[in-house]
Parts: sequence; C-alpha cells; structure tokens
Amino acid sequence: MRKFTKQSGLVMPLDRANVDTDFIIPKQFLKSIKRSGFGVNLFDEHRYLDKGEPGRDNSQRPLNPDFVMNQPRYKGASVLLARENFGCGSSREHAPWALDDYGFRVIIAPSYADIFFNNCFKNGILPIVLERKIVDSLFAAVEAEEGFELTVDLEEQKIALPSGESIAFEVDSFRKYCLMNGLDDIGLTLKDADKIKHFEQNWRAASPWYFGVQG
Repeated sequence: MRKFTKQSGLVMPLDRANVDTDFIIPKQFLKSIKRSGFGVNLFDEHRYLDKGEPGRDNSQRPLNPDFVMNQPRYKGASVLLARENFGCGSSREHAPWALDDYGFRVIIAPSYADIFFNNCFKNGILPIVLERKIVDSLFAAVEAEEGFELTVDLEEQKIALPSGESIAFEVDSFRKYCLMNGLDDIGLTLKDADKIKHFEQNWRAASPWYFGVQG
C-alpha cells in the first residue's frame, strides 16, 4: 500500500448524497481481484453513454458530457468532494480500488458508510469527515474558482485552502499511523514476521505430532 503523508491536488465535486458502491464501480467489473485497472470504469454508468463491460476498449466509448468527471476543468483531480453517506450499499472493496486507480487520494464528505470508510484506509485513501456546512462552503468555492486545489497534510491533520486558511480534521491515531507508513492488514502482519516464525518453530518443536512428525 502506498504511504500517505501530504496530498496537493485539484478538487472534483460530486454533488450527490448516498452514492453507493455500484455507482462507484458497477457489478460487472467485480470479476478481477488484481486491485488495478479499475480506474477507467470508475463511475462507469454515469461517465459513459453506453454500457461498459470488462475488457472493453474504453477509449472508444462515448463520454457523457453532463457528468462532472468529464468536464475539462476537473481533469486530473486527486481530491473528491462528496455528500452524505458516501460509499453506501454493498461492501465491495473494488470501490476504493477504482477510486485509487483513477488517482483519488483524498475524499471529503460529511459522512460515509462504515465498511467503505474502513476499506479506504486499507487501500491508501484518506476519507475525511467534515461538518456539512464546511462541505457546503467547499462545494461553493470549487464552483466559483476553476482549478480549485487543496493541500491535505495528514501529519498535521489540516487542509490548506488557496486563501491561506486551514481546516482541521480528525482521524483515528491507528489509522493515521497505518496510512503514513503504508501499512494495510498484510503489511501490519508482516511487521511481526520474525515473531511469527519464532512461534511456529517453537510450536513445531513442542508439538511435532500436530505436523505429522513422528517422535
């Protein structure tokens, strides 16, 4: 998992509450578990005018000009601004995979579905919770200023605005540690690889019959 310390980037607004995981990555793309290659199908049913299928050449598909992602002013955005209950619906981990593969490292919203929220941290994405009135003000600022960017500093737990002002945010200390060190569940386990190996060796010596070894 990539480390997250600080991210400066263009903000893309998705002005819609209750965005579910099928909206983020439709069910037909869940066949692969490679964690990569999903970015081209992020928000597929709204991003394109036709139906997407796995293995298709997306470069030849007609884009929906009314969908925010296809507006030139938001090309290359790495900060996603969203509304309440983002990531609801089924618990597919492909949703954060698709967001990360596209290039989003930060999501800002008033609230999230619990499983999606946890999955973001496990896949190198920082989901920030801010009060609704602050999120409203950010939506207004993004609309008013083309090229609106934010700098998110995880260590300081602050969001720097173009005006020079900053917004503080809360994050669980353990999740912060994992993100800043690039540790997912497997990475955390491997930190104790020597201890695990030592335990296994002692267990095998003390209980050889368990491993089919005759005394």
